[in-house]
Amino acid sequence: MSGYHIAQINIARFTLPKDDPANAGFMDALDGVNALADAAPGFIWRLVGEGNDAIDIDAVPDDPRLAVNMSVWTDVAALGAFVYRNPEHLAIMRRRREWLEQMAVYQALWWVPVGHIPTVAEGLAKIALLAQQGPTPDAFTFKQTFAAPDGMAASPVLDECA
Repeated sequence: MSGYHIAQINIARFTLPKDDPANAGFMDALDGVNALADAAPGFIWRLVGEGNDAIDIDAVPDDPRLAVNMSVWTDVAALGAFVYRNPEHLAIMRRRREWLEQMAVYQALWWVPVGHIPTVAEGLAKIALLAQQGPTPDAFTFKQTFAAPDGMAASPVLDECA
């Protein structure tokens, strides 16, 4: 067993202000999708703001339409199973263009020591690193994973992720 867990951040920029009625489909799905994540095998932690989600967290104060989501999972396979095989999560992902701008780099994965809870600043730095250098052992994607720093092999990448 590895001494590391996998952390993930994903960001999204709404095309309209977060509280615009046009975003109701996205906002209304948050509690249900978050409850599914909380109960999913391998789930450890997720970022939560004032409500049951992180939508109110201003990760970048001068970008009020930016939303951030972060979580920690036991391994890449557990995270990938939730992201790419959970029907409710997939339904929202398929509709994302209704609410969100396209972004070149919107997600990063990285290994954290067991027990470490990453900060939003840490997660944003991982997105910036991935944008600058592409996938490395310090910040990567589902398409190209890396082994944990203690040498434990990365979980196999899901077919849907590649």
